[in-house]
Amino acid sequence: MLDLLIKNGRIVDGTGNPWFWGDVGIKNGMITHVGLVDIEAKEVIDAGHQIVSPGFIDGHSHADLLVLQDPHHDVKLQQGVTTEVVGNCGLAPAPFVKERGDLLKRYIEPVIGNTPWAWPWESVEEYIQTLMKAGISENVSTYVAHGALRIAVMGFENRPATKREMQNMKDLLEEGMKAGAIGLSIGLLYAPGRYASKEELAELCSVLPKYNGLLSSHIRGEGNNLIQSIKEVIWIAEKSGVPLHISHLKAAGKRNWGSVAEALHLIDDARARGLDVTCDVYPYNAGSTMLTTLLPPWALEGGVEACLSRLRDLSLRKRIKQEMSEEQEDWDNLIVSTGWQSVIVSSVSEKNQHLEGRSILDISQELGKDPCDTALDLLLEEEGNVSIVYFHMSNDDVEQVIKYDHSLIISDSLGCVTGKPHPRLYGTYPRLFAKYVREKKILSLEQAVRKVTSFPAQRFNLGKRGLLRPGYHADITIFDPNQIMDTATYQEPMSYPDGIRHVIVNGVKTIEHKKNLHANGGCVIQAHRSLYACCDH
Repeated sequence: MLDLLIKNGRIVDGTGNPWFWGDVGIKNGMITHVGLVDIEAKEVIDAGHQIVSPGFIDGHSHADLLVLQDPHHDVKLQQGVTTEVVGNCGLAPAPFVKERGDLLKRYIEPVIGNTPWAWPWESVEEYIQTLMKAGISENVSTYVAHGALRIAVMGFENRPATKREMQNMKDLLEEGMKAGAIGLSIGLLYAPGRYASKEELAELCSVLPKYNGLLSSHIRGEGNNLIQSIKEVIWIAEKSGVPLHISHLKAAGKRNWGSVAEALHLIDDARARGLDVTCDVYPYNAGSTMLTTLLPPWALEGGVEACLSRLRDLSLRKRIKQEMSEEQEDWDNLIVSTGWQSVIVSSVSEKNQHLEGRSILDISQELGKDPCDTALDLLLEEEGNVSIVYFHMSNDDVEQVIKYDHSLIISDSLGCVTGKPHPRLYGTYPRLFAKYVREKKILSLEQAVRKVTSFPAQRFNLGKRGLLRPGYHADITIFDPNQIMDTATYQEPMSYPDGIRHVIVNGVKTIEHKKNLHANGGCVIQAHRSLYACCDH
């Protein structure tokens, strides 16, 4: 007898092949039958001719702490997401060396959030073990984050690693890979990742081939330096012999719009040479990050507290303002390329909550201040913890990357859910199907499902997930293709989508008509372990 039988569905199996009528049988958390199934089951779901798809996989998320704070994780499950990959952009809560713990916590808080309780881990393995004990409702996999490695070993020093420091970082990376991480993520736009040379990164990546590890990169520049930044990470991957995944590919700033075509050509050329390189994209023309990212790289040497001291120093503040007002050769000045009117405050403390959802330019005009001073003063008042949304992309570029054969779809959602977070936190996957499949017809239904199921499952070494096939884990999303839609907006971002009927995680019913059943059916997916080990249910 089956545990669960899904009847009368239009099955989109994740391969990209055309949908077909059929049923799906599930037992012990695994798919046992796909097709016309005439077997008795303990429970039957009538799909009512709606789409039965593999569960969606968010291959780029910053929910490292959010999944611990809220194990039932409505923000993604309500979208049909059954698996998230964390530890992205070189930003993660582990490894966590206590003597440098405050450096790490204060820097990454605007992106991944924080917890009101002390972190019980130091290593990546201990972080994974904490996840396993948390009773999570979705599946989670993680990278080892380069920024966390560098902070653990050498803080925010803007210099090359010594031979001993490099070996220490290699050892920490290897420990994380042995624990089941899927690879190394680097964030070259962010300190301290931006302080590492390509040669240093290639040496660090030499650890990965032993574990079939993936290199994932937030590249050094996404504006004027887009092309040379892509060339840099391709060089690193070729030098170290590792597969490469380029995160949230975009061209930032109006003067750079259209250059994604050249970026995609670089990927195609690298693939033609035999390098395994892919990319991802989120279906919005605005990004989200921390306000400190807009500062010159040197301003963050030593960490957030050192940065704030520089903002208080009148001569250094003058230098920072001057550099932010001019084009730069060695780093992408996002203010010159986008303007302060495009930078929206998304999350601050309660005392400044009235500023959330407003642009820095608008706030500065109300205060009668220079917009750069407004931003720097806000950083001081908030002790560096300011999250932003910024509009800097062309819709045409976004569409071009979405339909690119070697791209998959991600949310890049931050782990900070206070204030007015980017609507991608609540709406990414329904938006893909509503806007780019149903409305614009950029992708077919089957193509879109593949980009959020089997493609990321394969890319991120998630084992037997992402396809509706016997022997695969029963992660399944049932949705109405005519009603699936995001409802989250930039002004009202905390709104769950419509059209998701059922979400099943490892054979466990988890979402039923927008109701979270608190089933705790998720697990930690550990790559490089036997059969991609999951915690038991």
